[in-house]
Amino acid sequence: MNFLYHLGRYAIFVKDVFRRPEKHRIFFSQIGKEMEALGLSSVGIVVIISFFMGAVITLQLAYNLEIPIIPKYTLGVGARDTMLLEFSSTMVSLILAGKVGSHIASQIGTMRVTEQIDVLDVMGINSANFLVLPKVVGMILMMPILVIISMGVGIIGGWLAGVVAGEVTSADFVYGLQYAFVPFYILYSLIKSVVFAFLITTIAGYWGYYTNGGSLEVGQSSTKAVVVSSIQILLFNLVLTQLMLA
Repeated sequence: MNFLYHLGRYAIFVKDVFRRPEKHRIFFSQIGKEMEALGLSSVGIVVIISFFMGAVITLQLAYNLEIPIIPKYTLGVGARDTMLLEFSSTMVSLILAGKVGSHIASQIGTMRVTEQIDVLDVMGINSANFLVLPKVVGMILMMPILVIISMGVGIIGGWLAGVVAGEVTSADFVYGLQYAFVPFYILYSLIKSVVFAFLITTIAGYWGYYTNGGSLEVGQSSTKAVVVSSIQILLFNLVLTQLMLA
């Protein structure tokens, strides 16, 4: 019953979030600020994690495929498909669920417990729309960019690790990147990233918006936002994979 309660209240919250903004000029300026705060600030961690994960994936493939009949260019194929299909969309989104989700939940939760949201409501402003919608739009616009950056950096990391470790030549790795390439994999990852961006921002906004109490409850809401959004990312990853790749 508790699940149904939160599901219903979340649906009502999302409906309030997507109402038409009252002042478009303020709305668009907020989107730019949120793109910087949520998206650009995450580029560093995405680059670092993607580079090392690309390198690890390539080396693990190399150490587990030491069979003479398997050509070396399969390392490029494996690194490419792993980054495109799963890591750059799902794993990066899980990481950002912790970084971005906790930020949103704690920010809005602090505004709730300090009664700033109540002031917006008294002024006749749709507080859910005013606070959350710019974050949703900003993250939806930035997430595909972060995913594309992750793809490129991860492949570069895999190529560098494979060549430096002597497991594959540069020519073989590049040939593997081009071998049996399916362009739809990129679109598939970008679609997933948009869905995950929506889940992260709305779920984090929901838990922050309905925070009750003080600073302790703000921390609890932040934790719930990260846990719930991570579970939903994994669930929708399964659903989207079945719908789009089956």
